[in-house]
Amino acid sequence: MLSSTPDITHTLPPVLVGPLLRRLEPTRLVMWLVGTRPLGLTLRVDGMGDLTLDATQCTVVPVGQQAFVHLIDVKLDTPLPQDVVIDYDLLVDGVPIAEWAPHLLYGQARCPNFVLHSRIEQLVHGSCRKPHYPANDGLLCVDRLLAGNPEQRPALLMMSGDQVYADDVAGPMLRAIHGLIERLGLYEECLDGAVVEDSAKLYQHPASYYHRADLLPALESNETLRERFFGGARKPIFTSSSADNHLVTFAEVMAMYLLVWSPVPWTLIAPQPPELTAERRQRYDLELQRIEAFKAGLGGVARVFAHLSCLMIFDDHDITDDWNLSAQWEETAYSHPFSKRIIGNALIAYMLCQGWGNNPDAFDDVLRQTVALSDTARDRYLDSAPQDKLIDTLLSFQQWHYVLPSSPALVVLDTRTRRWRGENNLKQPSGLLDWEALSELQQELLDHPSAIIVSPAPIFGVKLIETVQRVFSWCGYPLLVDAENWMAHRGSAQVILNIFRHSRTPGNYVVLSGDVHYSFVYEVLIPHRKGGPRIWQITSSGIKNEFPPALLEWFDRLNRWLYSPRSPLNWFTKRRSMRIVPHTPEHAEAGERLWNSAGIGQVFFNEQGQPAKIYQHNADGKPPTRMLPPKSPPA
Repeated sequence: MLSSTPDITHTLPPVLVGPLLRRLEPTRLVMWLVGTRPLGLTLRVDGMGDLTLDATQCTVVPVGQQAFVHLIDVKLDTPLPQDVVIDYDLLVDGVPIAEWAPHLLYGQARCPNFVLHSRIEQLVHGSCRKPHYPANDGLLCVDRLLAGNPEQRPALLMMSGDQVYADDVAGPMLRAIHGLIERLGLYEECLDGAVVEDSAKLYQHPASYYHRADLLPALESNETLRERFFGGARKPIFTSSSADNHLVTFAEVMAMYLLVWSPVPWTLIAPQPPELTAERRQRYDLELQRIEAFKAGLGGVARVFAHLSCLMIFDDHDITDDWNLSAQWEETAYSHPFSKRIIGNALIAYMLCQGWGNNPDAFDDVLRQTVALSDTARDRYLDSAPQDKLIDTLLSFQQWHYVLPSSPALVVLDTRTRRWRGENNLKQPSGLLDWEALSELQQELLDHPSAIIVSPAPIFGVKLIETVQRVFSWCGYPLLVDAENWMAHRGSAQVILNIFRHSRTPGNYVVLSGDVHYSFVYEVLIPHRKGGPRIWQITSSGIKNEFPPALLEWFDRLNRWLYSPRSPLNWFTKRRSMRIVPHTPEHAEAGERLWNSAGIGQVFFNEQGQPAKIYQHNADGKPPTRMLPPKSPPA
């Protein structure tokens, strides 16, 4: 047995996770939840009445014998009012949320609510939420914000990458994942090209805990990172330094989503430690303390999702570290059936749990294929042929990006799958967007007075760190330093900078990013062009992750010295024609520009779409840190 089950959970609750509010518009409400059976749902919205959801408004996708994803998409004939609080309820067989999920409600409220904003006056954003990182959960900062005046709440929560860490999983979390798979009967699968023939044998394998790197696929190579740096002769496809518990199966990734977004699944399991060496058991016990602290905040996290429109986009850890970093990585990973399946399983789960809710119209065909895959489950096992076919479809899918018809326009970039791949040197990092995607981006931006661009990796990053990445890439080792930045590829860097210079693209840009595990704000000016544009790079990372403090302090200090405004080194950067003005963290030491604290970013916008105030809320409970502009505004 993977786990024991408490006596009090002999009857499963109707809802495991949700509802999550996804894309909300006056004439369209998109929500997501997971039930233990196909649910009879009635949506009750203040001023609209009760609407019994049928198959045209709620698609149900089984992912196990007692786990069913409900994709709710309700189109309204009469627009809902904007800028006012709207109460709503989701009745399960006539039972309101107050009875089946009271943890989703604030104070004495009897139902949750939301606000449809006529324009984006403020938003919250962040990335990188690792459950076992020893910091508080930044999403709980949002929970505290929402507990105040509902009419002053942000327009949306933008989660810009690494919502889950499929490649970096704590032992107790993996144990809970396996317990939940067993409890809910999540679907099993066969594993072609693996040292184990199916998922059931994987979960029982002695290497399943803390030794999964030994099970992950690898190819022989004479010139490899492992050979040079780790004394081995095998080239790892999966490059994460923390791949000891890398998720493999579709069921594992789905269980991970359930366990990081809701407290309810945790009540259904009581995982016990596996057999471990004394050293591994010590690590397990330490991770268990952190996972227990993470669990304690999940009620507040679920409450946020039930009250605030949540938009998302993947970065690498949602799938695996260094995902599509270079053309060589892609050739290696997708040529092996097992590694392709691992990547594909995470992508299927991302589509169901994150991607669909951003832009449901783009996923009609993919969703039909996913439902058809679920229909093949026999004795809990999925049919491998349609599973591999769905993975092929998703790997070639080109609509992960999306645009929100808001004011300012919100343009969310897919910087992981539509990459500008190197032709001369396959080892070099790929550009974060290819020519076609960049051309589409320019078309989306034309004639907008202002725009918010969501790029998981900062477009304007820390020059010193980018230089270090460039040196390692030049030496042939981009994987060692995660050499993924916009300036690492000449073509994509030049085109994105030219888009900013275009006379018909917005006069005000705000670029929201994460990824790097520290936070900063740069204002970017283009000299010699009258009237703009003005660009703000606002980076908030991580929600529950941080950069090594001592190392970041040295990077920050050296960057200020080496790349001061008068430094000749600036002429060797691709941004030499731009002036970069850093904002200073309010509580920072003298001169410090990079803020290293788990939390969440908050941006307030003026009528012109410019950031009026920028905050970083600290998960450790310290007062919010305001990112202060220069005392004299830049010329």
